[in-house]
Amino acid sequence: MSTTDVGKPAAVTRGLKGILAADSSVCLVNGTEGRLLYRGYNIDDLARNCSFEEVAYLLFQGELPTKTELDRFKLTLTRNSTFPPPVSELVASLPSDVAPMAALRSAVSIAGAYDSQADDDSQEALFEKSIRLTAMLATITAAVRRLREGKQPVESRPELGFAANFMYQLNGTEPSADETRAMDLILILHAEHGFNASTFAARVIIATLTDIYSAVTGAIGALKGRLHGGANTEVLKTLLELGDVSRVSAWVESVRARKGKFMGFGHAVYQTEDPRAKFLREFSQRLGVEQGNTTWYDLSVEIEKQVMQTIGKNCNVDFYSASLQHYMGIPGELFTCVFAASRIVGWCAHILEQLSDNKIIRPSANYIGPTERNFVPLASR
Repeated sequence: MSTTDVGKPAAVTRGLKGILAADSSVCLVNGTEGRLLYRGYNIDDLARNCSFEEVAYLLFQGELPTKTELDRFKLTLTRNSTFPPPVSELVASLPSDVAPMAALRSAVSIAGAYDSQADDDSQEALFEKSIRLTAMLATITAAVRRLREGKQPVESRPELGFAANFMYQLNGTEPSADETRAMDLILILHAEHGFNASTFAARVIIATLTDIYSAVTGAIGALKGRLHGGANTEVLKTLLELGDVSRVSAWVESVRARKGKFMGFGHAVYQTEDPRAKFLREFSQRLGVEQGNTTWYDLSVEIEKQVMQTIGKNCNVDFYSASLQHYMGIPGELFTCVFAASRIVGWCAHILEQLSDNKIIRPSANYIGPTERNFVPLASR
């Protein structure tokens, strides 16, 4: 066999970090300043003043809704909060120990097969399907949780509003005002974040002019990966293992000694504090006080302090979302599904944008294999 002749490699940016792949008006992520804008609106203003429905409308349509537009949008979400019987049957037939994200991915794929508009790529149909998917992902997530626990899914109560109804379907009880607002914040803060792995995957897939269900199924598959959507689940595991602030110092030292990773700290983009983290920190404390048990908040604060002192990295959005969702009664294995139920609006906004001026995404690879070789017939090898 010929020896490998490797040519001089061209400049390659591994992971495409910093590479500009497209123009986008959906989101600005400024890592240097720690600034996040949805359609030009600062995340601080949206988190403090908006409902998830308003933010979803903004990301889909480019502008915040009027009262009339918002009411119409909410009504459309309500009408789409159920899904075809075959999807219900699929979810119910899955093993109780199936990974929730695998169940969600499969359910969305099946839903596409029963949508008569699946291959209609008009802007009107795409907008309607975006609403349908937003309503559906929350309902499927809640159904997956209930069925895994041997319980029946809870019927929707749309009069509660999207966040409160999502909590009601997840837990089977009407949430408190703080729990409702916490879910609204989780949904708003996770809704969009530029060309992250799952969003870029959705754009790559839809750029082939396939259907939106295929693109969203691919995005869910990307979010399912441990390097993308599961950090807060790992944070919760740490909180539960430690259980008390007195054990934090030894844990930090052990992670450092084995050169491990502090989950929920640092960010691929932000060089300052993640602008979303402060809202979840506040509501973790509020729910801890409300429930008369600040253990998980206190433990999170101590971990944040000691990790920051040790490695000089701020916590990101995943860190306090772990203790917060734990207070909300959401199991750790479901955290990434809740993430998907929020990020669906970002995925769909980017799908709509990609299709508005589409060009298939087809980058090149820097070939580093052998130069052209002489073929040797089988009998002579």
